[in-house]
Amino acid sequence: MTQTETSINRAVLRGLAEGEAQPSHVNHGVNYYIFPLAVSRLSGASDLLNVVISEDLLRSCPPVPGKEYEVSGEVRSFNNRSGAGARLVITFFARTLAPAEGEHLNRLELSGVLCKPPTLRRTPLGREICDLLLAVNRRYGRADYLPCIAWGSLARTCAELEVGDSLTLTGRLQSRKYRKVEGEREEERTAYEISVLSAE
Repeated sequence: MTQTETSINRAVLRGLAEGEAQPSHVNHGVNYYIFPLAVSRLSGASDLLNVVISEDLLRSCPPVPGKEYEVSGEVRSFNNRSGAGARLVITFFARTLAPAEGEHLNRLELSGVLCKPPTLRRTPLGREICDLLLAVNRRYGRADYLPCIAWGSLARTCAELEVGDSLTLTGRLQSRKYRKVEGEREEERTAYEISVLSAE
């Protein structure tokens, strides 16, 4: 995919650091670290999200467990080829990080292209839900592939989209626990997805 002016990937989180930053990876000679940020929902539940920060950002504002922070940046994806855990790994890439107080915040805006046919289904309780996979361009010819879910009447509208259609949405990044059975083993895993609030 080529970079277009319509590609948007920006987000802001405000929440509670749940652990210290640990080494994540090295890219172009820069060390990156990762730490968990718990962001409360209105329901009282929390999303535990993985925030990736550069070494420079870590030096200027090292996250302390139990303290609140606001982080701005973008949602990123990469393919996990290790064979362990999810194949598509979703993280929050931080551009800024600062101490913060107040109501927790989880807000993002994405604009990209649908790269997989939408799947409309019903939950066990009968609520309609639509699964989408949005490709959002980065610079330098790369793209992030981000799983999104829409609910109710919005799910029905999204289900009419086709591969290649452009989509701009607002929403929140959320985490969800599920059970994965492999052979005789069952383990708990966490999925990360964007819950769509509005789309056009």
